[in-house]
Order: sequence, then structure tokens, then C-alpha cells
Amino acid sequence: MSDTRRQILDMAINGSGVRDTGCVLQVAKGIAISTIAKQESILVQVNSNIHQLLREGADIAANVGPACDNAELDEQWSFVGKKSKQRWLWYAIDHDTGALLAYIFGRRKDKVFHTLKELLKPFGIRRFYSDDWGAYKRNLNENEHEIAKKHPED
Repeated sequence: MSDTRRQILDMAINGSGVRDTGCVLQVAKGIAISTIAKQESILVQVNSNIHQLLREGADIAANVGPACDNAELDEQWSFVGKKSKQRWLWYAIDHDTGALLAYIFGRRKDKVFHTLKELLKPFGIRRFYSDDWGAYKRNLNENEHEIAKKHPED
């Protein structure tokens, strides 16, 4: 894989938009999109360290304790072809380290958030931080959810 293609994937994994990626790497937006689309089968939706344990059938919370106590949730959107075809990237990061935990693509609907929430179950997360968008309020336990992206003590 060429350095440019690797950089495109790295920027996508770290949340950069297609336009930003094209501008920074000086490649056409279409090249960035096609590079990401061609690699979809190798992209893993859950942090690779945890993913390996899951593939081995480990019950992470029971066997090794919580993999992450606190997570920040967010979503961002782009579109495919035209703005009416919005697609959302939902993701969770470790609140303390900033490491990506899991992500999912879909529409801005509660059922897509439910899928992300399922991907996060093995982490044993005890506290979620997010913005005040309704899907988080409706689908997270009030005792485990705080509307804030940065922990007040940080």
C-alpha cells in the first residue's frame, strides 16, 4: 500500500473528513473516497486489542476487568454524492487516553446508536460523556451519562 493511501486511511480512522484529507494530502476527494471504500473489509469497528480478545471468546469485563471506565461519544456527518444522502460516523473514544474504542457508520437514528452501544458492551464502560443530542439522553442510563465532552476535573 502506498504512503498516500495509508495516510488517507489513518486520517479517516482519526476522524478527518474526506475534504480535509484531500486538502491536507493534496489528492482529489474521489481518491480519498475510493481508497477508504476499497479498504472497508479490513477496517475493524472495535479497538484492535479488544477485538482480538473478543475473537478468542473472552468475556472482557469478567476476565480482565473494565477495559475502559469512561468513554466520550460523538458523531459527525458527511454525504455521499449529494447532501440529502447524509451518512453519520458514530464513535466512542477512551475519555482518559483518547484512544478510539469503536465506531459505526449509518444514519442519525437511535437504532444506529444501539449498534454502537452493543459494540461497547465488552469494554465495561461505567460513565459516558456526550453532547446533548437526544439519542444519548434516550438510550443511556441517567446515572451513567453526563452531558460534557471533557471531564470537569481535567
